[in-house]
Amino acid sequence: MRAAAIQMNSTTDVDANVAAAERLVRAAAADGADLVVLPEKWSLLGAGETMAELAQPLDGPVIEAARSWARDLEVELVAGSVAERVPGRDLMSNTSLLISSDGEIAATYRKIHMFDVDVGGVSYRESAHELAGNEIVIAPLAGDHVLGMTVCYDLRFPELFRILALSGASVITVPSAFTAVTGRDHWEVLLRARAIENSLFVVAAGQVGKAPPEYESWGHSMVVDPWGEVLDVVTGGEGFAIADIESEALERVRSQVPSLANRRADTYRWPDAEGGINGG
Repeated sequence: MRAAAIQMNSTTDVDANVAAAERLVRAAAADGADLVVLPEKWSLLGAGETMAELAQPLDGPVIEAARSWARDLEVELVAGSVAERVPGRDLMSNTSLLISSDGEIAATYRKIHMFDVDVGGVSYRESAHELAGNEIVIAPLAGDHVLGMTVCYDLRFPELFRILALSGASVITVPSAFTAVTGRDHWEVLLRARAIENSLFVVAAGQVGKAPPEYESWGHSMVVDPWGEVLDVVTGGEGFAIADIESEALERVRSQVPSLANRRADTYRWPDAEGGINGG
């Protein structure tokens, strides 16, 4: 399988974003991609209030367009994440979709961890407009691969990635709008760490550049193999990183360094509320 991580500079102009996404998805497919991954909030990136106002349901025109690309190009498409309007709810969801090569929605993941932080002089409060998901999602891909789904800030929570790996994931997608401030020091380190510690491929598609009101994303979209090697990366500007996702490489690494097999689950204890080790 050949996987591509699309890099975009999305804004609040939905029509322009969708046009750019289609152009890049088609270019990646023309370069041989079987799996194409769009970044977080690829169709709409801006202030929370704006995204809440312009959010669409999953049967809206944005996802209908993405489904048509997957069907026309016969690729599996991770539609990064979109601002999903859910009927009967005040808050939107930050939702990632796996769209099959026949244009059907094969899996739906709603971002679990809300980005409520203060970095680079900017306050981010996703929880003010977004409802956190509570379901960990894997899904089969064409061939013998299994997809684990995450979004951006999820990258900082190794528990999620370990559960995905133990659930059978061989490749994990990380559509993101990682901040430039944190990205310089953390992005590649975290991506490579998640790939190494779980012995799997990571396909990370990022936003790049500035978006309203005062956001700046790091870019550096990349594909990382189970050994932690960056197979391809696109740094500045729009484009895509593309590389082969080989089952043989995954099996080789898991044979050489069988850290998943060597786990001692019977000895692991979560700290209790007082900071002690349960059962200790």
